[in-house]
Amino acid sequence: MSAQSEGRRGATVADVAAKAGVAKATAARALGDYGAVSAKVRQRVRDAAAELGYRPNEVARSMSTGRSNSIGIIVGDIENPAFAQATRGASDVAEAAGYDLILSNSGEQPDAEETAIEVQLSKRVDGLLIAPASSVRTANYTAITDAGRPVVFFDRIVYDFDAEAVIAANREGAQRLAQVLLDAGHRRIAYVSTLEDPQPVADRATWDEDGALHFVPGLASSVIDDRVSGIGTALRAAGIDDPLAFVRLGANVDGIGRMVTELLTGDPAVTAIIASDSVIAIQAFRAIRELGLRIPDDISLVAFDNAPWTSVTEPGITVVSQPERELGAMAARLLIARIEGESGPAVRHTLPQQLIERGSVGPPRG
Repeated sequence: MSAQSEGRRGATVADVAAKAGVAKATAARALGDYGAVSAKVRQRVRDAAAELGYRPNEVARSMSTGRSNSIGIIVGDIENPAFAQATRGASDVAEAAGYDLILSNSGEQPDAEETAIEVQLSKRVDGLLIAPASSVRTANYTAITDAGRPVVFFDRIVYDFDAEAVIAANREGAQRLAQVLLDAGHRRIAYVSTLEDPQPVADRATWDEDGALHFVPGLASSVIDDRVSGIGTALRAAGIDDPLAFVRLGANVDGIGRMVTELLTGDPAVTAIIASDSVIAIQAFRAIRELGLRIPDDISLVAFDNAPWTSVTEPGITVVSQPERELGAMAARLLIARIEGESGPAVRHTLPQQLIERGSVGPPRG
């Protein structure tokens, strides 16, 4: 039988052993990279496998070794460029370490995330990287540890769940964005996010003795919690009586334009908008143009995430750039270390953000 025909029917370990002139057990050890096999015999077996087109049975190997050499990643919205970059960072690290990366999308919905976790665990992934759909719902993640798998969160944390996490310095980044607008003379500053949260933010706002804003309990997403807290802290320090007056949560892709229009035409109208991500920012940009307003003459616009379009519009958009790719890469490195036996307390790692000032901020009109 030719190597080509053997490859079509699926060469087995026995075929490889016969081709290499070794026992089946020896071929299995060489192909699985375990046990005592000389370098010369291992190379002969691998050459035979390549010639026969042998492909290992990953399910069988996973059952025998307890490892699938795959990790799962669950993101909130793969269409969001920030998550695409984080996924690329994780993919590069996983590939270099010999792991496959299996992607799932939660749509920022905890129930969809729960299903994604079940699917990933059914594929016997060795661990999971997750941008949590909820920072307050821990049940989804308990299933992972119950299955004996490690989990590392990225982009957000889960408040009452002990796991390693990699996040960006969102509170500080939000304060810096707000300060740019304050320094330009703005006082009616809006913040727009798609986060759906069951309680009005003002109902749980608390201020510590240093004037910093905190939410008790925390908002449903730790990212938004940090950003609203940072903005509120900066506005209050500037003497604004109601720093949360123009915080708008619950926008969705279809409703962002409407929400921005209401903020710009209300009484009083805002003079500046902070978009929570680049998806919101581009919808806000479009709504501003449709109203016949100009940036920054009539309205200032700033955003989180340095999406490519923000640098090529006229004017360019002032942003806080997040270390998106490194969030995914660092989370993957931490997860692989856990998979391969590293222990110790879970640590929260915070990466810096960068303020990039462009031409979208000017003094308030009038």
